[in-house]
Amino acid sequence: MTVLIAGCGDLGTEAGLRFAAQGHRVVGWRRSPGNLPPGIEGVRADLDTELPPVPADTDVVVIATAASERTEDAYRRAYVSGTSNLLDALARDGVRPRRILMVSSTAVYGDHGGAWVDEESLVDPTEPTARILHEAETLLLSRESSAILLRLSGIYGPGRTRLIDQVRTNKAVLPATPRWTNRIHRDDAAAAIVHLSTAVPSPSRCYLGSDNEPAHLADVLRFLAAELGLPNPASGASAPTRGGDKRCSNALLRSTGFDFAYPTFREGYGAVLSGIGARHR
Repeated sequence: MTVLIAGCGDLGTEAGLRFAAQGHRVVGWRRSPGNLPPGIEGVRADLDTELPPVPADTDVVVIATAASERTEDAYRRAYVSGTSNLLDALARDGVRPRRILMVSSTAVYGDHGGAWVDEESLVDPTEPTARILHEAETLLLSRESSAILLRLSGIYGPGRTRLIDQVRTNKAVLPATPRWTNRIHRDDAAAAIVHLSTAVPSPSRCYLGSDNEPAHLADVLRFLAAELGLPNPASGASAPTRGGDKRCSNALLRSTGFDFAYPTFREGYGAVLSGIGARHR
């Protein structure tokens, strides 16, 4: 089986290595293919321009693109134009994959005032970038009705240490008003991509990829401070939580037999801190 990963960045690379470990051929499209590790065939491609030939035997396509910056223009190029160009390339080359999976974001649900959301919840993006993501989702499903959306919450893990760095540098602030946050370790996100692409015979149209325990940001920051042997951050004015105040349910994903290696932020950040070791102590 050939797997094409369109937008083979950090998350796509981790997923690609997992596909390769299962014995699949993996082709990764990205602007700098020379950076890809052995096991992934790198091909230079910019999803916002004319795309290279699609391997004729492509069975699975993973759209794992990322915007180069957090602007509306960058998001539109990466997600809307990129998705449209990819679908055009599949049609151009007469390739009909068995499965197409798009990595999206739970930000498309907007703010639900701390309530639980699942795949059936109202999609009501409040941020312009989230509205563009939903536009890309709609475009994909209008052209490929059997495609799968994997809406991920905040990704953390190796190389994604923003909160750890904030605590270490005394820049973290405990919000005065509790707001729910949701997250998923990079490795679990990659594992979910592979699982939904290969191990679920009749998948649903959409899944939420988030760990088992939504958490208040203050609780996460206190945990990190304790693990680093530092005082708790000071309290301050509340700032809006990126993606909105809500609790994301992963029940549908878990019902497919998916197990999390890092079921909560405690296991996940514990692993990250162990990995970075003395460099951050």
